[in-house]
Amino acid sequence: MSGPEPKVEAWRALLEAHAAVLDHLSAELEMETSLPVTFYDVLLHLNEAPGRQLPMHELAARVLISKSGLTRLVDRMTAEGLVERRRGDDDRRVVYAGLTESGRTRLVGAAPVHLRGIDEHFGRHLNEVEADTLRTLLRRVADANGAKGNGVRSPRT
Repeated sequence: MSGPEPKVEAWRALLEAHAAVLDHLSAELEMETSLPVTFYDVLLHLNEAPGRQLPMHELAARVLISKSGLTRLVDRMTAEGLVERRRGDDDRRVVYAGLTESGRTRLVGAAPVHLRGIDEHFGRHLNEVEADTLRTLLRRVADANGAKGNGVRSPRT
C-alpha cells in the first residue's frame, strides 16, 4: 500500500502551512497591536470597499469566518468603535458594516506588523519565481471555486 497521492499531499501541506503561518500572524498581531487577526481581516475589507462600507452579506462572503460568526464579530468591533452598522440609503432592509476613523487608524497601525509577519513566516521561504508560481496556482484554484479575492494587502492611505 502506497502513501497518499501527490495532490492529496499538496492539499495537506497547504492546510498545515496555512495553520502554522496564521498562528504566528495572529499571535504577533494580537501581542503587538491588541488587534485580533479576524478584526484585521474585516477592517481591511471595509477599508478597500467603496465608501469604506459593505453590506453584511457581502462582507460575510469575503472574510474567513461563518455568517453567524461575522455578526458576533461585528458586534464586538462595534462595541470597540472600530466599525458601525448603517442602513442602506436605497433599501433600508440592507445593513452595512462601515469602517470608523478609529478602525482605520487601528488598521493602518497594525499593517506593518502584519506585513512583516507575512514576510518573516511565509515570504522569506520563497524566491520570486516560486512566489509567482504559487500565486498563479492558488489563484487558479480559488477562481475556479468562486473565491472573492481575500488577499492580504496593506491598507491604502
